Amino acid sequence: QVQLVESGGGLVQAGGSLRLSCAASGSIFSINHMAWYRQAPGKQRELVAAITSGGSTNYADSVKGRFTISRDNAKNTVYLQMNSLKPEDTAVYYCNAFIITTGRAQLDIWGQGTQVTVSS
Repeated sequence: QVQLVESGGGLVQAGGSLRLSCAASGSIFSINHMAWYRQAPGKQRELVAAITSGGSTNYADSVKGRFTISRDNAKNTVYLQMNSLKPEDTAVYYCNAFIITTGRAQLDIWGQGTQVTVSS
């Protein structure tokens, strides 16, 4: 089985920082793209940032210049450094990855989500 486990969420004041981590484990052959999404109450899930296996990144306009996505391929881990946080960043953050297993199955999998709350 392959799974994603997130960590690093919590409560922070506006202007503060948090770093999210998401580690993939299991029978992994390779990981293509990895991404962070978020879903606020009453809103649809939206892409926050994504990174390819080669390190190319893209960001939602709302987080450009404040958030940085990175990955450690040796550890099968993706990170999201969030700076200058705003109350509107409050949401459940989900990790997503496209994984090729050792059995050559292609999986598009999600983590369980981690809550980020930014107080004003």
